Amino acid sequence: LLYAAYCNLCLRVTLNTHKAQAKTMTAKDNKPAAAAETTVTSNALAARELEWAVNPPCLLEEHRKANGSIIRTRFPPEPNGYLHIGHAKSMNFNFSLAFEKLGVAPENRRTIFRYDDTNPEAETEEYIDSLRRDLEWLGWTPECTTHSSDNFQALYDLAVQLIKKGLAYVCDMTKDEMVAQRDLAKRRSNARHVGKDPDAEAPLDPALLPGRNRDTSAERNLRLFENMRMGMYDEGTYTLRLKMDFESANPNMYDLVAYRIKYAPHPHAGKGWCIYPAYDWTHGICDSLERIDYSCCTLEFETRREPYYWILWALDMYRPNVYEMSRLNIEYTVLSKRRLIKLVDKNHVRGWDDPRMPTISGLRRRGYTKDILNNFCNDLGATRAENLIEIEKLYHTARLNLGATSRRAMAALDPIKVMITNFEEEKTKARDGSMTFEVQNSPTDESLGSHTVTLTSTIYIDSSDFRLVDSSVYYGLAPSKAVGIKYHGGNLFCDEVVKNGDKIVELKCHIDNSEGRKKPISFITWVASDAIPCEVRVYGHIFTVKEPTDRWEEEISPDSELIHAKALVDPSVREVVDKKYVNKWHSNCALQFERIGYFVVDTDTKFDSKSNTGDLVFNRTVSLKEEVFKKELTAEEIAAMNQRKAKAKKANAEKEERMKIDPMDFFKL
Repeated sequence: LLYAAYCNLCLRVTLNTHKAQAKTMTAKDNKPAAAAETTVTSNALAARELEWAVNPPCLLEEHRKANGSIIRTRFPPEPNGYLHIGHAKSMNFNFSLAFEKLGVAPENRRTIFRYDDTNPEAETEEYIDSLRRDLEWLGWTPECTTHSSDNFQALYDLAVQLIKKGLAYVCDMTKDEMVAQRDLAKRRSNARHVGKDPDAEAPLDPALLPGRNRDTSAERNLRLFENMRMGMYDEGTYTLRLKMDFESANPNMYDLVAYRIKYAPHPHAGKGWCIYPAYDWTHGICDSLERIDYSCCTLEFETRREPYYWILWALDMYRPNVYEMSRLNIEYTVLSKRRLIKLVDKNHVRGWDDPRMPTISGLRRRGYTKDILNNFCNDLGATRAENLIEIEKLYHTARLNLGATSRRAMAALDPIKVMITNFEEEKTKARDGSMTFEVQNSPTDESLGSHTVTLTSTIYIDSSDFRLVDSSVYYGLAPSKAVGIKYHGGNLFCDEVVKNGDKIVELKCHIDNSEGRKKPISFITWVASDAIPCEVRVYGHIFTVKEPTDRWEEEISPDSELIHAKALVDPSVREVVDKKYVNKWHSNCALQFERIGYFVVDTDTKFDSKSNTGDLVFNRTVSLKEEVFKKELTAEEIAAMNQRKAKAKKANAEKEERMKIDPMDFFKL
């Protein structure tokens, strides 16, 4: 809380560092300043200034000569999980929106795709491969692809430089000792912040501050660091720490760890290293080595500005501009990688690409295309204001895209058999004796072509389109009531309901296509007797509350996936849903099931269109904007729904109570 207050005092809207650097150069040479101003025309990425962030003229000149008119950003994910929709926003920003905000001409834009791979224990070839594929699928083309691990030798050599300067040292403190050391420094800083004497409030303990290692000689630290490199010590016995500032109000300046011992092979670098650099040591140096102009990240890294710039200042390296934006937070979703890993490992979902997951792979499997995700991110933009995005915004973007591009087809998720008793008679009355009708694949785009549907003596309708008890506000089929048959045009009249116990087995109906018939209020969809059996998975929110709390595992919805195992789809889609077109790394065939929603062929599909065999599986991407009919619920279903609502209400109430807890009491729970 005290540090947050400190940040608020320090944060001010100023000219961004790039413009400040241009001014610095003007005193020496007008030409570089003019070039910089020509390339960047906006101060949109201004952020908190630091003295360490100002580049000396010689570094500015060197950077200008290397980059010329190019402005460079980077997208540096860690390969310790799959990319999620928050990463999609970051890609959109670093590959496009940042340049738009800065006013950079398209020909001067460059973005590096970097694997921030410094933790070999959490990284796998699977993750590395998935990151590349997701970036390519979203349509972004990086200037080049790099790995932080490619700079391991350079990072090591730079650490040696800092040791020689007396700005880094090898430390043998245990984890508990470091925690105590940082706690003491923090208490002393807090005392200074409120105008109290730190020596009275938190007396120095020389064993902790400065500690037994901080003021040791460069010779000793060079020898120990080389021994660490040679694998002479056990894990956890030594670290290399940066000699920063224990009097800072920012705890991230309390002598961060730059290197730790890990006896684990690296998935990219191999087995050549047993010491690995920490994130804070690595990413700023890699930014500088790669000639990055704007290092963009989310606001939780705002407090890392000090160590970022201190390290580059201490090494006398070029300091890129750093800009922090708010991270993406969406209703009914978690984006914490730790929580996503837990969802997978505890089998709450089918895997990283489960359609309920906010991963790019999961969203793609659910039917969200790259255009949907990129348009969604474009609409969100980027600000420093924290907010919670309504999930309906994503759904709305999906409907706009899929409505214009998806082929239409009729389907029944929960089919009811309908026997048309006067079918043959009506067939003879039809023009050319045919019950086959041509249907446009899209009512708004003729270029998508057409298909045919054939009415048969036995058809199937969805159970949501039939009720045993009619009402004045219900426009579906009911006993002794008629509805229109879509594409045929006649009326379907229910004469008899055949039941087996409480279960409806069949409806006996007749067609009325007479000229004087009463015009129906509605037309229902249907599938013919040769419809293709399929499984349809309907997905809802994975959590019962809009903002999952620390007790998020208790807030997982048991009804986030509803499976219709005996669904039917019109046979006109047979060719386009064949397994040969199914690919987990591409967008699969999307269909609009008329009056139901938008669906996509799932990767579990094994359907062979030639033999008409194999499993055919669909996932619902999103419902239609307005669902005309709703299924009449049984008493058991109503009770279950009320129980879920009560559970969600209770969870929200508990969250509200937790929000009332004084922040100072957080750790007393």
